[in-house]
Amino acid sequence: MSLLADWLLRHSVVMCLLLHSLVLMTFCFHHAATSCSKSCYCSESETSGKTVRCSNLQLTEIPQDIPNDTRHIYLDFNLFTTVPVNAFAGLPHLVELDLSHNELSHLEPGAFRGLGSSLQFLDLSFNKLVNFNPEAFEGLRARANLTNNPWHCDCNLQMAMPRVDLEPASLTGIVCQTSDPEEIGVQGLAFLLAPDIDLCVVMKRTTDVAMLVVMFGWFTMVISYLVYYVRANQEDARRHLEYLKSLPSRQGKSEESSTISTVV
Repeated sequence: MSLLADWLLRHSVVMCLLLHSLVLMTFCFHHAATSCSKSCYCSESETSGKTVRCSNLQLTEIPQDIPNDTRHIYLDFNLFTTVPVNAFAGLPHLVELDLSHNELSHLEPGAFRGLGSSLQFLDLSFNKLVNFNPEAFEGLRARANLTNNPWHCDCNLQMAMPRVDLEPASLTGIVCQTSDPEEIGVQGLAFLLAPDIDLCVVMKRTTDVAMLVVMFGWFTMVISYLVYYVRANQEDARRHLEYLKSLPSRQGKSEESSTISTVV
C-alpha cells in the first residue's frame, strides 16, 4: 500500500510540474503576442481594440515587435524612407495604419501584403512619394490618404491607376507636382479629376512613328527586291532573245551547206 502511495505521489508531482510548465509557456506566448512594442505606447478598449502609438520617436525602420492583435497603429512623424515587403504581414486584425509625416519615398512591392481583408484606412500623406507603384498596394481595398506628396504624373501613373483596388476616391489625392510631358499642363491638378488628359499621348505618337518607320523599311525592301527581280529577268530575257535571233542565221547556213553538198 505504501508503494502505491509513493508511486502516486511521484507521478502527481511530475504531472503538476508539467502542467505548471504548460501554463507558464502559454502565458509567455500570450505576453509576447499581445505585449506592447518597445518604446511605443499601447492602449486597449472594448470598442476599438488595441492601439499602438509610435508617433514622433525618430524611428527609421518599421517596428517588428508590434502585437499581432493590434487594430490601430500610429507611426506618424518618424523618419521612415521606405516600407519593405511584408512589413505588416503579421497583423491580420489591423484596421487603421498611419504613416503620415515621414520621409517615405519608396514603397516596395507587397509592402502592405496581408492587410487586404482587414485594413480600412491607410494614411500616406505628407511624405516624399513621387512614383505610384501599384504592386505596393496589392490586394488593398482600403480608403487611402495620398495627399501632399510630390507625385510625378506620366504614362506609367496613368496605366497603373486602374490596376489598384483602393477605394476610388483615394486616388483623387494624387495631385501632380511634375509631369511628363511637361507642356500637357497637369501640374497642381488631381489627375483622377482630369479625365480628358492623356499622358500616354507622346508614347502613342512615338509608337506610331516607329510603326511608320518599320513599314517604310519593309516597303523599301519590297520595292528593292522587285527592282532587282525585274532587272534580273530583263537581263535573262535579253539573252534569251539574242539566242533566239541567232537561231535563223545558223539554220540558213546549215541549209546552204546542204545545198552545196547536193550539187557536188
